[in-house]
Amino acid sequence: MKIFDLNLGSRREEAQICCFPFEKSLPTSAATMRLLGGMTRHLACVIGMLALLGFSANAPAETILFRHATIHTVSGATIENGQILVKDGKILEVGEKLKNAKGRAGKIVRLKGAHLYPGLIAATSTLGLVEVNALRQTRDYAEVGSYTPDVFSWVSVNPDSELIPVARANGISHFLAVPTSGTVPGISGLMATDGWTVETMAIKRLAALHVRWPSMSVSASSSRSSSAQDKTRKERVQKIDEFFNQAEAYAKARRAAPKATFQTVPAWEPMPPFLAGKSPIVIHANELRVIKSAVEWAAARCYKNIVIAGGRDAWRAADLLAKNKVPVIYDSTFEQPARDTDPYNIQFKAPEILRKAGVKVAISMGTGSFGTSNVRNLPYAAAQCVAHGLPEAEALRAITLHPARMLGVGDRLGSIEPGKEATFIVTDGDILDLRANVKRMWIAGQEVSLESRHTKLYEKYKARPVAK
Repeated sequence: MKIFDLNLGSRREEAQICCFPFEKSLPTSAATMRLLGGMTRHLACVIGMLALLGFSANAPAETILFRHATIHTVSGATIENGQILVKDGKILEVGEKLKNAKGRAGKIVRLKGAHLYPGLIAATSTLGLVEVNALRQTRDYAEVGSYTPDVFSWVSVNPDSELIPVARANGISHFLAVPTSGTVPGISGLMATDGWTVETMAIKRLAALHVRWPSMSVSASSSRSSSAQDKTRKERVQKIDEFFNQAEAYAKARRAAPKATFQTVPAWEPMPPFLAGKSPIVIHANELRVIKSAVEWAAARCYKNIVIAGGRDAWRAADLLAKNKVPVIYDSTFEQPARDTDPYNIQFKAPEILRKAGVKVAISMGTGSFGTSNVRNLPYAAAQCVAHGLPEAEALRAITLHPARMLGVGDRLGSIEPGKEATFIVTDGDILDLRANVKRMWIAGQEVSLESRHTKLYEKYKARPVAK
């Protein structure tokens, strides 16, 4: 019986997911080894029993009929008093009236008066990679080195993080776990917010290659001349060029050489899908000159599947982005204006400026110091943009369908359509309304708990003793 797939491609990742990370100083007596052997056998028995009893995350779900909800399909019209028929975790039918739906359903969920939305997707996040940002021991979003394309961030996600249930409780069903250090920090994985292990949470392990573009700013206070600073900037971009030149040369050699004689290099192995445009290259850039430099570089190299993440000044380069068909993951909604000449609300208006120019926009909360704990506020970032001009339907797509398509999972997630995963949330009002509450959630057809540290503390103190 195959319980876990641990074929991760390098020794480093295998070491990171070792079940028993004992210190090297642990005594290796015969008694100790017998103890470890017994623990391992007991663990295997427990896992086997859970699998036999149907606790596998991949166990097929029953046929369920959801009735009497206002269904926000995102990809199409909103259906009042609609129905959804789900089988084995997939959406079979969606509509106002489904033929013989009650007869085909093994279970009926009545949602009268409720709203039903696709699960929300946080397109850039360090959720699961950091617990308390002030404690180095709980930060696992960075690797040593500037160019580490063989780092897979999903391996380091902590499925027992207290912050994941908090995000889930406000409608976040999936998030992109992003590595953050160096120029090419690694490859992110798209994760569900529910699962026993990282293997069961990861729905796309190699979702995006990340590049953090070097600064293009000129410092007037620097002791170095402007020409010297310009030379340094060009050298940094040249290093990125050299890295991708080597990656392309390796991919070309791998295709041409016989498999029996070709010597693989683990660091280059994950690169071909990103070079070929099958998966996106996400370039993190905020300042206008950085965005322009990154877009022009990608155009010169004929990279078609790139995404700008961050995008604080993207509104200033809207025409360039639209011309090159570069989408933006915008995570600067709640930041202050970058210049004293900018309008006070420009960060709220930026997504609408981009949309009018023809740029696809996903809204996220970013990977900054408070990005992890603020993932739960994702719908409110979209709502703030609606208050400053972004159409409500487009704001909803910005946290569901647009990020799903950017990350190559638009055929599975992001909208409520036949054939897609039955991943959706039930609310008691408009999800973009601060007063609305997420009441229930299903991921791939299975209902998940919305309990979190916050709800536990609420229940605890709601029942506190009354002083006499």
